[in-house]
Amino acid sequence: MTDEVENLVLEHLRALRREVSEARLDLKEVKSRLTAVEMQVATVNGRMDRFDERLARIELRLELQDA
Repeated sequence: MTDEVENLVLEHLRALRREVSEARLDLKEVKSRLTAVEMQVATVNGRMDRFDERLARIELRLELQDA
């Protein structure tokens, strides 16, 4: 009887180890995808900053800025 219980516990522990391993792999993938998204957002923000600067210069030249 105790062998059956030990085997059952070991089986559950192995299943848990497998699931934790899969979760670890999934988390690693999510982190890499998040990093890619962060890099794209940073690129877009840089481009928007440049557009904002260019628009400000155009408004200044055309005297369109509010007081």
